[in-house]
Amino acid sequence: MVQSLQSVEGGCLNECYRLNTSSGVFFMKVNDAKAFPTMFDAEARGLTLLNQMVPAIAPEVVVKSETEGKIFLIIQWITEEKPATGFWKDFATKLASLHRHHQDLFGLDHNNYIGSLAQTNETTSDWISFFILRRMEPQLKKAIDEGKIEKEMHRSFAKLYIKLNEIFPEEKPSLVHGDLWSGNFIIGEDGLARLVDPAIYYGHREMDLAMSKLFGGFDGSFYPYYNETFPQEKNFEKRVDVYNLYPLLVHVNLFGGHYGAEVSSIIKRFV
Repeated sequence: MVQSLQSVEGGCLNECYRLNTSSGVFFMKVNDAKAFPTMFDAEARGLTLLNQMVPAIAPEVVVKSETEGKIFLIIQWITEEKPATGFWKDFATKLASLHRHHQDLFGLDHNNYIGSLAQTNETTSDWISFFILRRMEPQLKKAIDEGKIEKEMHRSFAKLYIKLNEIFPEEKPSLVHGDLWSGNFIIGEDGLARLVDPAIYYGHREMDLAMSKLFGGFDGSFYPYYNETFPQEKNFEKRVDVYNLYPLLVHVNLFGGHYGAEVSSIIKRFV
């Protein structure tokens, strides 16, 4: 039985609530079913898969439903606390464990979202094709079509694509969170990280690591701990910005502003 409902902060996309019931406290998201018909289904599948691969790395899904033109997602409530001793080591080790889950193809068996934008996950046999066709091109086309980036930028991206074989190391497809920045984890009552708002797919694991350096970044100790568990190829820092063209293009399409200039600056350095 519902006892009370309190509005809480939860980003700019959904209505978010603390749901107090006779069975406990839960976190509830609400959105428009017509605008985002599969959003919460994809999010629930993402959270569930994360927990299947690394137990307790994300909140548990309680229920998702649709009624009267609204979609609802109810998940475990995470009471936020201070980080435990060894927080970053535990987080890095768990992310490395997640990345050790592989499949044969890049992509996923269903599409999902990154923020409010559709994310296509149709599979490919190689990372560079997936990166270009499923990540860069849809966002670039949208940005150009909406006048947020100059049309001529497409030529610069085409030049970059030719160089990707020299930039990206070959890796097996790894399960990635897909939207891994500092705002998408919560520190739970045990002082350990819980991942939220997943945009999962099987991709290059360095996509997660690169994005973790955007928008404030993770603590510097995270990366040595990660590499103790699942070492990266050398010169990661030299290719971070290429991976981050994807989330930056997403931000161009969501927010505009200075993000377009950041994209242009990165492209100029590589082409």
